[in-house]
Amino acid sequence: MSETSKTTSTPATTVDTDSRPYAVILYGATSFVGQITAHYLAKFLQDKPIQWAIAGRSTDKLAGLEKDLRNASEAHKSGSFSMPATIIANSDDTASLAKMCQQGQVIISTVGPYLQYGEPLVKACAENGTDYVDLTGESIFIKDMMDKYQATAQQSGARIVNSCGFDSIPSDLGVYFTQQAAKERFDAACPEIHMRVKAAKGGLSGGTIASMATIFAEVGQDKSRRKQLANPYLLNDDHQAPNVRQVSHAKPTFDAEHDRWLAPFIMDSINTRIVHRSNQLLDYAYGRDFKYDEAMWMPAGIKGRAISYALTAGIGGFAVAMSFAKSRELLSDHVLPKSGDGPSAEEQENGYFDIRFFGSTAAGETIATKVTGDKDPGYGSTSQMLAQAALCLVEDIDNAKVGGGFWTPASAMSEALLSRLTQHAGLDFSVIEG
Repeated sequence: MSETSKTTSTPATTVDTDSRPYAVILYGATSFVGQITAHYLAKFLQDKPIQWAIAGRSTDKLAGLEKDLRNASEAHKSGSFSMPATIIANSDDTASLAKMCQQGQVIISTVGPYLQYGEPLVKACAENGTDYVDLTGESIFIKDMMDKYQATAQQSGARIVNSCGFDSIPSDLGVYFTQQAAKERFDAACPEIHMRVKAAKGGLSGGTIASMATIFAEVGQDKSRRKQLANPYLLNDDHQAPNVRQVSHAKPTFDAEHDRWLAPFIMDSINTRIVHRSNQLLDYAYGRDFKYDEAMWMPAGIKGRAISYALTAGIGGFAVAMSFAKSRELLSDHVLPKSGDGPSAEEQENGYFDIRFFGSTAAGETIATKVTGDKDPGYGSTSQMLAQAALCLVEDIDNAKVGGGFWTPASAMSEALLSRLTQHAGLDFSVIEG
């Protein structure tokens, strides 16, 4: 963590949260991913002296979740689950959010779309010195929150870490891991890294669709938002942010080096922004001219070409349809998953992901790494990454080294989070030959 310690220190007015009753509060616990995260926390914390709570606006739904956790605990053969307390809080009630924040060291938020519902909680955390993690893939939401609450969070000591799920931990920590490996092998960073999704299996939930719909609606109403989304350095808030032209895979291309077709990766618009912000917060350890891009690997030959073009057309058509209110409503009402719906427990367990990173130094030395996960990336793995990020922030990361403000997973937690993810979240980070 020596690199992160260069960027900030804890202000003298930082709020002391050590005496608060709960180390972790899971807000939005009855959402689809919230319930998965609650079950994971209950099982993971069963032998640990850590107090935690579930929070939301519905007393009945929280009681139902608590009952589900008790039933799961009774069915669990190796020990009783850690049962949470219950807190009633609502994004429409700022007093309830402030009261909740004053009871916890870190808040996990699964309440999206964040552009619609996220700001009141970020504000409450920033004002009360409460650490915060979420799983947002909405880069313009993060930008808005940074612009409004960075100074407040720095003053109170609240560490705000967005995108702690599949958006964008595998990308962010994958790049960090690759750069560390390059420095160990070549004593040099890689000014260029390409990420490729080799394989992934998982499903979409209604919450993910709702977030995407909110972004498209926002862009459709405000042209300046379109410009923000196109900016690879949207989240770099230093006065001399880089202006290096980044590679975009909006159209199918052929990767001759690996004999594969490339198709767009829909999450690159958030992941690349997080990676570039990490570079800034790590004092541009990757270089000020660092280039980073993401794409999906398809097979070689005619089949791969056809799949790449079909996938690109599908993504483009979906984006166009979601940009207009009537077609967006039609898809949301009759085609796409509804809020609260998502992959089954079996689908989550049988899911996986395998992503590769290819880096090269200025001297032409090359390195390849991979990051894998053993569950559905968007939900099974995301819930575990989110929970471990929260626990890492409050248990492993000293406020004297990482003070208040808006951070990324790699810049705030780096090695400590890498260790947690490999030990407790089914992820693996490794150097490969090609």
